[in-house]
Amino acid sequence: MNLRQVRYFCAVVEAGSATGAAEALHIAPTAISMQLSQLEAHLGGELFDRSRRPMELTSPGTYFYPRAKELLSHAGRLDDEARGIASGQRGWLGIGFVRSVAYSVLPAAVRRFREGCPDVHLDLVEALSEYQPERLRQGRIDIGISRFIGPLDTSPDLVYTVMLDEPFVAAVPIGDALARQRSVTAAELSRLPFIHYPKDARSPFGQQLLTALKAAGGEPRAGHDAIEIHTALALVGAGLGMTLVGRSTAKNNRRDVRFLPVKGFELRTKLVTITRARDDNRLVETFRDSLLSMRNE
Repeated sequence: MNLRQVRYFCAVVEAGSATGAAEALHIAPTAISMQLSQLEAHLGGELFDRSRRPMELTSPGTYFYPRAKELLSHAGRLDDEARGIASGQRGWLGIGFVRSVAYSVLPAAVRRFREGCPDVHLDLVEALSEYQPERLRQGRIDIGISRFIGPLDTSPDLVYTVMLDEPFVAAVPIGDALARQRSVTAAELSRLPFIHYPKDARSPFGQQLLTALKAAGGEPRAGHDAIEIHTALALVGAGLGMTLVGRSTAKNNRRDVRFLPVKGFELRTKLVTITRARDDNRLVETFRDSLLSMRNE
């Protein structure tokens, strides 16, 4: 299957016939028929019911059409962006990020960056910290925004810059008695089930939090597993338990969750940017500067 076949197929659907599509595309009807036949042979079934006049889409054709339109739209956008970057009229920057920064430092950093670089296309890719190094090496992203607990496990081909080194705070349901306190202890938090996140075999983050709660005198009990932090906070808001988040995440203004300091809890979390060593992309440095400027805001 190729884009020409997909484009011709969509043209036939929109024109109502192969003849009409050929006229719209200024090509011979035989070219349309040949490409459609090849596409159907590749897919293993007919896309049009040719026994009807005008032709109608078969069940496979009905499934294929909206997805074909979406594919052509993506291809067209990719073509425009790649041409703009190649001609120097546009820039491109891939940014990997953990979900916890989506409602804290990331939006403000993006706004600041775009003030100075309005024509740069930003490709925002959500990825856990454990996946960002390989995305950088693959060229899928140019800068990663990661969150770590404890010492950084660095690699010589990557540059790690600490943006924030912050304490954890407890997230408890707004209707729970703990929400009326000014702070809590690990032992008090044990009354609520612990909501573990992120749910990913490569991430030790949730287990590290459990271990630290135990070291601080708590006896956490397992509650729910959440794929990412904002699902975890939604579960807290629903009254299903508690969890721990970096203090900057508490700025997300949820009305169903109260964020409280945890007395005697020494564990801290680092928000870190990761870039490729010896990367001469000036846009990377510009965006990193935008991120670092958010530290005191």
